[in-house]
Amino acid sequence: MDKKSLTAVARQQLKQASTASSGRSSLTIYGGHTHSLRQTVIALTAGQTLAEHENPGEATVLVLSGVLVLISGTNEWKGSAGDLIVIPNARHSVKAIDDVAFLLTVAK
Repeated sequence: MDKKSLTAVARQQLKQASTASSGRSSLTIYGGHTHSLRQTVIALTAGQTLAEHENPGEATVLVLSGVLVLISGTNEWKGSAGDLIVIPNARHSVKAIDDVAFLLTVAK
């Protein structure tokens, strides 16, 4: 069994994002391209976005800290700490309203 503190990983990724020129940082904490399940902690500084992209499979976002908006077409979902958003099976983007860390879970 492996145990990780999402709070500690989120804090670490937010720190790295704050010094990165892109304003973002990420760390895959479980799985990867050779697994059917992948979980990645992503941090974005306020105002940064993940550009519109395809959905790689069933996916959710669990907001660990901060506030974000997930945008797909004309639909928007605002999420704050503790919120779980099911990502639609469509092109979408993510915008950080303030510094945000979230757990992206993808099953393919």
